[in-house]
Amino acid sequence: MLYLIGLGLNVDGISKYGLETVQRCKKVYLENYTVDFPYSEGELQEVIDKKIIPVDREFVESLEIVDEAKKMDVALLVYGSPLTATTHISLIQEAKALGIRYKVIYNASIFDAVAETGLQLYKFGKIASMPAWDYEKGFTPDSFIKIVQENQSMKAHSLILMDIGLEFTTAIEQLEKSAKNYDITLRKIVVCQALGTKQRKIIYGDIEELKEYKNIKSPYCIIIPTKLHFLEKEVLEEFAN
Repeated sequence: MLYLIGLGLNVDGISKYGLETVQRCKKVYLENYTVDFPYSEGELQEVIDKKIIPVDREFVESLEIVDEAKKMDVALLVYGSPLTATTHISLIQEAKALGIRYKVIYNASIFDAVAETGLQLYKFGKIASMPAWDYEKGFTPDSFIKIVQENQSMKAHSLILMDIGLEFTTAIEQLEKSAKNYDITLRKIVVCQALGTKQRKIIYGDIEELKEYKNIKSPYCIIIPTKLHFLEKEVLEEFAN
């Protein structure tokens, strides 16, 4: 049987049900290519108390894990909640096609946690992902800002997730350049660091102010709000200082 198990947002975030399931599995894989973890693999292994095998995108997309699930109970641990990446949906589709049983064990994710900013979840639009640019190779994709533009046309907030390894100062630089390319005026934005953990930070301010923050660590995300409800504004202003 194949188990997709959400780890939640901190090292102790795995549910009791998820932990019990892991103990029954013959193999336990850790998907480590979609997010910068706010804790080490060793810390997670202490909580799980079982050998963890880190795997990259290539392994997961090879669907080898589904073949193994024909013969034994196999778990794939995913930061946050398991079905926020399309690769994981593909695993389920393959399992169904082959008649292999599967179970999804959900958990908290960044999509829940951003509500702590005071921004109302139903007012968010499409989610965007910012890749790390490579100037030497001429790789400077800014299509993520098109999503922001679409959201703003609907007065919807934009959540921008960050590529692994993308430092905060670089992300702000890429955001500014992309916005300029699409003639988007950036006013106050929100930065969320490691929500759900002891390292959690929420900062609300002008982009020029945020450039002064050199100590924002991964995982973090950026939110570009649009028209604010008075309660949203009230809560956000508490994070301005």
